[in-house]
Amino acid sequence: MQRLLVLFDLDNTLVDRRGTLADWAAEFAAQHDLEDEDQADVLGMVTERAYPSTFDTIRTRYRLPASTDELWRAYCAAIAALVSCPAETLDGLDELRSAGWRVGVATNGASDIQRAKLRATGISERVDGVFVSEDADARKPQVRHFALAAARCGGVLRDGGWMVGDNPVNDIAGGHSAGLRTIWIGRGRSWPTGGPGPDHTVPHARASIDLLLLHTGDHARAAA
Repeated sequence: MQRLLVLFDLDNTLVDRRGTLADWAAEFAAQHDLEDEDQADVLGMVTERAYPSTFDTIRTRYRLPASTDELWRAYCAAIAALVSCPAETLDGLDELRSAGWRVGVATNGASDIQRAKLRATGISERVDGVFVSEDADARKPQVRHFALAAARCGGVLRDGGWMVGDNPVNDIAGGHSAGLRTIWIGRGRSWPTGGPGPDHTVPHARASIDLLLLHTGDHARAAA
């Protein structure tokens, strides 16, 4: 029987990026004697997009003595130490693979930091493949991103599958354009107007896994 494919977003889907960044920013500000307003500014910059170039800007703006490379490496190490994935979500990834799913991660971002999070949380050991946008300059919501993520899992988009994520544009509209069914991690939010809506809305990643496991039986019956 053909294995079903599911791709998960990483940030604010499998892991809490917002909370982790807030904790990091507080530590960074204390370490470098920054004011509260500076801490908020730094948090805003890394929240929008965290790359080495981001830390070049931070270094220049606050006249920090460390090099950009040193700041970036320290950031990657600190985030890896702070980030976590709920145990029930990790167990769920194992359950999906045991049920015959191909499980992958499809995430935008810098390869260094995203892979550091995946290793630190144990997610990398529980999925079949990972694609980070910086790997091949293909960002969600581009269809190419999803195709490359599927390939990392040994699958192809034409066989269908699912995309699970929190971002209405990158994950849900992008997944829809790639021919995937979608699950939105709503976390209590209302779906924004415009664009294709998700096939399902759930409050957190574990709930999406439980929903997918229910579809395992449907797929087996359809293939029989």
